[in-house]
Amino acid sequence: MMSNIKDETVMFNFGADDDKAAKALCLSCRAMLEKGYSPINQLVGYLLSDDPAYITSNRNARNEIRRLGRDELLEELVRFYLENNENIKKGTE
Repeated sequence: MMSNIKDETVMFNFGADDDKAAKALCLSCRAMLEKGYSPINQLVGYLLSDDPAYITSNRNARNEIRRLGRDELLEELVRFYLENNENIKKGTE
């Protein structure tokens, strides 16, 4: 029986880098903090469910987040994490 699993790494590439996702995330986090919500919990809920009710409408945050795809938001979160994690930069755990 032959396996259909490929041994090659597939390249995944988004469009041009811009700061729309970063701005939307920052705005949303500030808006959620102002309303007493945990931005981490709310963003995870939104990213998993695609339900905009997890994002407050305060400061128009819900509309700003909805202008972007969840893939764009995830890309920004992963990029920021990898660029700002000292252990990754040093090659340590």
